[in-house]
Amino acid sequence: MSGWPAFTDTGHMPRYMLEHRHAPRECGVVFASFNAFESPLRHKEVCATCSFGTHRIWWELEAETEAEALSQLPHYVAERTTVTRVRLVQMP
Repeated sequence: MSGWPAFTDTGHMPRYMLEHRHAPRECGVVFASFNAFESPLRHKEVCATCSFGTHRIWWELEAETEAEALSQLPHYVAERTTVTRVRLVQMP
């Protein structure tokens, strides 16, 4: 055993982790920007740190490309978001 998890191609659509950061004064704008934006990410629970002062939000989703992943966010949010391709692995 090499000590590294096995990575296999399951044939599924690529997964991405979106990490958004904003200043405390932008918090209301970030959440309000979803009100007028159709997205499959609306009305879903996400991990966020706004209540603890660091103002970061993470979404994990499937999309064909990074651009498609970002397109699920309002422009104001997307332009302040980094995209990282991720894969589920089984921890030993």
